[in-house]
Amino acid sequence: MDRREFLRKMVGLGAAGAALLMDRGRGLLWAQDKADAAVRPDLVAIKGGKPDAMFDLAIKEYGGMESFVRKGQTVVIKPNIGWDQGPEMAANTDPTLVKRIVEHCLNAGAKKVYVFDHSCDSGARSYKNSQIERHAKDGGAEVVSGDSSSLYQETAVAGGKTLKKTKVHELILESDVFINVPILKNHSGAGMTCAMKNFMGIVWDRGEFHLKGLDACIADACLIRRPALNVVDAHKVMMSGGPRGYAGSRFDEQKMLMLSHDIVAIDAASAAVMGKKVSDFGYIDKGVERGLGRSDLSNLNIRRLTT
Repeated sequence: MDRREFLRKMVGLGAAGAALLMDRGRGLLWAQDKADAAVRPDLVAIKGGKPDAMFDLAIKEYGGMESFVRKGQTVVIKPNIGWDQGPEMAANTDPTLVKRIVEHCLNAGAKKVYVFDHSCDSGARSYKNSQIERHAKDGGAEVVSGDSSSLYQETAVAGGKTLKKTKVHELILESDVFINVPILKNHSGAGMTCAMKNFMGIVWDRGEFHLKGLDACIADACLIRRPALNVVDAHKVMMSGGPRGYAGSRFDEQKMLMLSHDIVAIDAASAAVMGKKVSDFGYIDKGVERGLGRSDLSNLNIRRLTT
């Protein structure tokens, strides 16, 4: 069934039928399969708590933040701080989650932890009203601007098929460890914004993504540098009106958090949370083609936790 047919059937089934189809999609993530507790998980999915507390539990499944951050290293954390919106709108990453990740990095021995995003709205207002700036600083991070072109360096995209080069924020290029922390939500252009699309906030010129092809450029951008860890905030999911959100947007209180080193796998899982298929998002398939990860949830070792 193609996307148009899927949407037609959703309308025909009505609200109850649409919810049923969405639950079936999420079942791909939460089905009890052959998960092996003795080996490192491909993905950790946890639900039922607050974002910061869920992260505390989920990171233990990887052996703690020490598995990703060594003493004396510098860390860059890239949340979604794209919009001049408060936390209640779920347009930006939850600020308490960002703070807790900063704290875990410092407790693991990080010399310095940086937080930044290239905001779509005013960076100063987005940093402030999302509350991420305050929480990140309270956790011990240095919050860095993404608004100045002088902070971006021309960089070749090795293996890029459409995006051959672009200007990348210096923190992504120079920090020892890169942690990608998007919020899951609807997006009017890409359909969904999550871990892969969060890379649009590490570059200066986003316009070329739209001119050259959004799906291809998103996949190519993920070749710039692979995050040591992807952390997806799916606590309150904006289901319509994304990426900025507005008064009429629909929300789904999923109370979920996901962690994975595999950026494709975590976006595939996020598609399931949205009640969608991987094939609904062209950049996920292109990510598989570029060797960025795996999208078949049935073949992943998924550690499932409920608080």
